[in-house]
Amino acid sequence: MTIVLLPGRRRSLIGEGERRFSSKRRSWMLGGIDVRGTSFTFDGGEGKLLSGVLEAPEGTPRGWAIFAHCFTCGKDSLAAVHISRALSRAGIGVLRFDFAGTGIGGSEGEAVDFASDVTDLKSAAKAMTAAGMTPSLLVGHSLGGTAALVAAVDLPDIVAVASIGAPAELQHILKIFDANDLDTIRREGEASVEIAGRPFLIRRSFIDAVEEVDVEKAVAALRRPLLVLHSPLDQVVAIEHASRIFGAARHPKSFVSLDSADHLLAEAADANFASAMVAAWANRYLPPLMPDLSQVEAADGVEATETLAGKFQLKVRSGEHSIFSDEPTSVGGLGSGLSPYELVSAGLAACTVMTMRLYANRKGFPLERASTRVEHKKVADMMPPDRFTRTIVLEGPLDDEQRARILEIADRCPVDLTLIRGSDVQTELVDSPESKPGSEPAA
Repeated sequence: MTIVLLPGRRRSLIGEGERRFSSKRRSWMLGGIDVRGTSFTFDGGEGKLLSGVLEAPEGTPRGWAIFAHCFTCGKDSLAAVHISRALSRAGIGVLRFDFAGTGIGGSEGEAVDFASDVTDLKSAAKAMTAAGMTPSLLVGHSLGGTAALVAAVDLPDIVAVASIGAPAELQHILKIFDANDLDTIRREGEASVEIAGRPFLIRRSFIDAVEEVDVEKAVAALRRPLLVLHSPLDQVVAIEHASRIFGAARHPKSFVSLDSADHLLAEAADANFASAMVAAWANRYLPPLMPDLSQVEAADGVEATETLAGKFQLKVRSGEHSIFSDEPTSVGGLGSGLSPYELVSAGLAACTVMTMRLYANRKGFPLERASTRVEHKKVADMMPPDRFTRTIVLEGPLDDEQRARILEIADRCPVDLTLIRGSDVQTELVDSPESKPGSEPAA
C-alpha cells in the first residue's frame, strides 16, 4: 500500500519518519520494480558511516528486520529489494544497507572483512533500536546469511533468522578468488581483486579470519527459529551447505528448496518466491496484525446480479442501498458504474476516511474535512502484484504531530489490514428460486 500526501488548506503533513531520521524519501526503478524507501545512515563502528534504505512497514507495524546482502551485491540487489518490499507489505519494516568494503555507499577503498560485516549488523540493530525500531528478524543472502547467523547469537532481541544460499563454512568464499590473487594477498598482505566486475580490497586478515570462524558452531548456539532457503542447483554455494546448516541448527528449524533458482535470485519469479516464503514463515514469530479501531459498519451481505443490459452491467445491492457496477466502454462495457477494482478501491478510500474521522474526533483534533483518492494498478515483477495508492488530504488547523497521528491511523483501517493480511474466500453454489420445485414462474 502506497500513500501520497497532499497539503490541506492550511498546513502540509510532515511524516514522522522524515522528522525522526532527518532523511529524504527516494523512488527509482530497479528491474521494473518501483522502489520506495527512506534513507537511513548510521555509525557502523570505527567512525564509518554506513548507508541504508528503510522500507517502512505497510499497515500496523508488526516488527522490524535487517537484510544482509551477498558478498558481491549491495542493498539494492534484486533479492534485497524484493524481500524487503515483501516483508514491508506484510507489516514488517526492513533496513537494508551496504556493508563496509563493498565499494558502495561511500565505503570505497575499505577492505572486505567478515568480522566487520558481523559488527555492521550489530551496529545496525543498535541504531534501529535507538530510533525506536528494535529489529526482531534477521534475513541474510549468501555470505550475508552467514554473517546474520553469526551476529544473531549476540543479539537477544532477534527472535528468528532466515538464511538464503548461505555457505556453512567461510573457507568456501576463497574459491571465488584466483589462485594468483590469493598468493599476492598472502605474500604482500593485501590486493585489489576484481569480483563480479567490481574491485574489492582483500587483506591477509580476511583470509585468516575466514579460516578461523566456525559457522556450524555458531548455528548450534543460535537457539532461535531458523529458516534455511537454498537452491539444489546453486552453482556458487552447493546445496550441501544448506544441509550442514540445517543439521547444526536446533529446532524449530525449516527448509525451503528454491528449485531452479540461481545463487543471486536473478529471476524475479525466484526472488518473489523466496520473499513470499520468508514473509509467511516470519508471521509465526511476530504479533498478529490488529486494527486500532474496530469495524463499525453492520456486516450486511452484498449481492451482485446481472441486469442483462450490456455485457457487464450489474446491480449491486446491500440492504436498502443499490448501485451499478460495470466496465468501461473501452473493454465492452457500458461505463454505467464502478468496475470491480474501483469498488475495492472505494471500500479502502471510505474506510480510510471514516477511520481518520473517528480517530480525530476521539482525540479532539481540529480536523475539518478529510478526503482520500485510491488508485489501483498491477506492478510487474512484484508479488503480490496489486498496488493501491492513497492520496490523502487533511483540512483544518492541525499541527504536524496531529497530522502524523491521523496518517498512522489511516494505515490501520480495517479494510487496509484485510488487504494486507489476505482473506479466506469460500464459495457455495445454490439453486435459484425459480428452479426450485413448486416455485411460481417470475412475473
